[in-house]
Amino acid sequence: MISETNLDRRSLVATATAFALGAFLWPGRARAMTVGEARALIQRLVDEINSVIASGRPEAQMLREFEAILVRHGDMPAIARSVLGAEGWNGASAAQQRAYIEAFSGYLARKYGRRFREFIGAEIRVTNTREVSAGVLIGSVANLRGRAPFEVEWLVSDRSGRPRMVNLFIEGINMLATERTEVRAMLDNRRGNIEQLITDLRGRG
Repeated sequence: MISETNLDRRSLVATATAFALGAFLWPGRARAMTVGEARALIQRLVDEINSVIASGRPEAQMLREFEAILVRHGDMPAIARSVLGAEGWNGASAAQQRAYIEAFSGYLARKYGRRFREFIGAEIRVTNTREVSAGVLIGSVANLRGRAPFEVEWLVSDRSGRPRMVNLFIEGINMLATERTEVRAMLDNRRGNIEQLITDLRGRG
C-alpha cells in the first residue's frame, strides 16, 4: 500500500524535478494554460491508455497504439531533444533530427507501453492536480489486483504553443532524467554517431 508519507515525498521530488527540467526545456516562456486544460489533456490520455490495456489486443498492436497516444498528447520533439542534449542535437542534420525523433518516440512507447501493460485488469484514475513552475503536475493511480496501488504523475506544459505532456514519473522514477542518462550513454558508446543511435533505438524498448 502506498502511504500518504510516501506519496508526499514522491510528490516533492517530482515537483522539484519538474521545476528544474522545465527551466531547462523551455526557458523564458510564460505558462498561459489553466489547470483545467492540463487535467483535461491527461484525462483524455489516461482514458485512451485505459482503453488500450482493456482491449486484450496482442502486445505488438498495443505498443503501436501507445506510441500513437504519446505522439498525440506528448511533446515528443521537445522530449527527444532534451534527452539527446544540445551537443548531440545540434550536431545532427535536419533529416537526422527528424529520424531521431521518430525512432525515439517508438523506443519510448515500447519501453513504457510495456510498463502500462502491467495495469491489465486495472484502470488508471486521475487523482490530483497542482501547479508547478514548469507547468501543471497531474497525479494518477492504478489500483491493481493483489498489489499495492501504482502511482503515475504527468507533467503538462504549453511552452510549445498548446498543452502537451512533457514528462512522467512512474512510482517516483523520472522518465526524462532516466532516458537522458541512457540515451546519452548510448550515443557516447557509439562515439557520437547519430545514425547508429537511430538504428539502435529502432530495435530497443
